[in-house]
Amino acid sequence: MNARKRYRRVLLWIFGAALVFCAFFSYFYIQNTIPDRVNVVVQEEENFNFSLPMAATLTSESQEVSLLGASNIPSDAIDLVLDEDFQIVGSSTGSYSVSCKLFGLIPMKEIEVAVVNPRYVYPIGEPIGIYLETQGIMIVGTGAVADLSGVERDPARDQVQSGDYITAVNGEPISDKEELVELVSENGAAPVSLTIRRDQEERQVSITPVQSGENEFKLGIWVRDDTQGIGTLSYITPEGGYGALGHGISDTDTGMLIESTEGLLYEASIRSIIKGNGSQPGSVCGSIDYSSQNCLGEIYRNCSAGIYGTCDLEQSLPEGVEAVPVGYMQDVELGEAWIRSSISGEIRDYRIEILQVDKNSSDNKGLVIQVTDPELLELTGGIVQGMSGSPILQNGKMIGAVTHVFLQDPTRGYGIFLEKMLEASSSG
Repeated sequence: MNARKRYRRVLLWIFGAALVFCAFFSYFYIQNTIPDRVNVVVQEEENFNFSLPMAATLTSESQEVSLLGASNIPSDAIDLVLDEDFQIVGSSTGSYSVSCKLFGLIPMKEIEVAVVNPRYVYPIGEPIGIYLETQGIMIVGTGAVADLSGVERDPARDQVQSGDYITAVNGEPISDKEELVELVSENGAAPVSLTIRRDQEERQVSITPVQSGENEFKLGIWVRDDTQGIGTLSYITPEGGYGALGHGISDTDTGMLIESTEGLLYEASIRSIIKGNGSQPGSVCGSIDYSSQNCLGEIYRNCSAGIYGTCDLEQSLPEGVEAVPVGYMQDVELGEAWIRSSISGEIRDYRIEILQVDKNSSDNKGLVIQVTDPELLELTGGIVQGMSGSPILQNGKMIGAVTHVFLQDPTRGYGIFLEKMLEASSSG
């Protein structure tokens, strides 16, 4: 009898643990599978499939958003079963809410439904030159400095770290390396007070310079105040806004995203191409003309989703490029698509395959693509550095941009959804 009771008790514990596990699994699965936000074009039926492994109910909390299930009759609530498609229709623009309940009873998630007017962009695919100024003087690292006696000293060690930004010297704001060197020299051998920005917080540090020569004083800090490079212009809006790269510009030494709100965009040309192979990615070699007449626009944001700003529409828009509708995540399908690039010297669309779609990706790797176009494979071997930002087109819409190449397979790479870029361009 005691053995039987213990056996039942064990079974009850196992059953209870299984229920708890299922509850937690269901919760985290739904949180990660169902998007926090979806964009739908006003007065259009937008098709969705959340691929849920269990029954759930979607409920619209406003009359402006209707839900359509298998019956195709607009409703304020529909039941989702496994891998069923459903539609969302927005009658007027604005931001609304749809709630998801597990088995129609347990509240699981609120989904923001942004009902928007149809949007259009010009997919570009041309190379651009980028000049980006740091927001402060970026510290790349620290090092030893020889004093007048030849003794090696490291005055900044443990005082600052890579990725810090110097914004002021002895309370005086600075904007470039020359100002930093000048103020330190004027200060002499006395301790220097530096205002440092780290993780968006400012702090004060005191460093005693090392005298390395006559009227020459050093802090033992390696710094950078700007960066240049070549990328690809992804799109231009009819209003003259643009997005490029699809990923942020990071410092080459620290690997950290450069904090900047100021920069310029220039015309660039490709001189040569190094093809990618299985051991290393390829790249483009180009030149940038920094003359004022070749300046295309300004950079106002550098973030993980790319660089954004405004440009001269007449100067930046290539002849013959037409605007296409914005494709949202629900428009993206597995299979044939195209990337636009002028890497051959003229704007061309090259065939690719979309292999994977992660609509819940929070970064710039929501798409996995593979180059299949023979001409592009012959020209570059696939995706090369410098092609980041190349527009991705499918079914007559621009749906995203190329962001990264697979190091072991240059024919494959990642892409970012266009709506992620558009959201990044208008935020912050």
